[in-house]
Amino acid sequence: MSDGGERTRNDRGQYADRIPPEAVLEVFEARDDWGRPLTASDVLEELDCSRRTAHNKLNELVDRGDLRTRKVGARSRVWWRQIDPADVRTEAATDEEERPPEVAAAIGEADLPGSGPRLDARREALSAAYEYLTDHPEAKKADFLRDVYAEHPAGYESAEAWWNAIQPALKELPGVDPPDERGHLWHFLGG
Repeated sequence: MSDGGERTRNDRGQYADRIPPEAVLEVFEARDDWGRPLTASDVLEELDCSRRTAHNKLNELVDRGDLRTRKVGARSRVWWRQIDPADVRTEAATDEEERPPEVAAAIGEADLPGSGPRLDARREALSAAYEYLTDHPEAKKADFLRDVYAEHPAGYESAEAWWNAIQPALKELPGVDPPDERGHLWHFLGG
């Protein structure tokens, strides 16, 4: 925190900042998980600064509109970068474009109940389940229910109803190896 030397002062006699607000933004941008908010402790550890400095910089970035903040306990607060929904849609479109055409066609032709926006949501849920399996080549039903259903309920009020609709279609997608009759593990074999 202190480099042993004299700190410089600005024209008004105040200590000059050694940490610009942009350095704090870099802490947010350097992460793999942009969806996870950060605490002042996360920032101060990364920048080797005091808690007061971290709070000041974070609040300055909130005032500028670069960050959002929220109180999460009696004395706790988190900060995050706002994610532009257009960026998320662009990323999702890119993922679909990278998907092999036979997979996209199989998802588009999957026998799922519903029509219109409800059917679209169910195809999106099927796509998310397929993507989950490609990222986790060995998964149990409970994994899908915990990690996919929560974000893609597709109009189903229960995880079991969701699974009863999604899993028959998932079995038919390229590279998917469903469990044997008494087995529990789904596998992705590639493709």
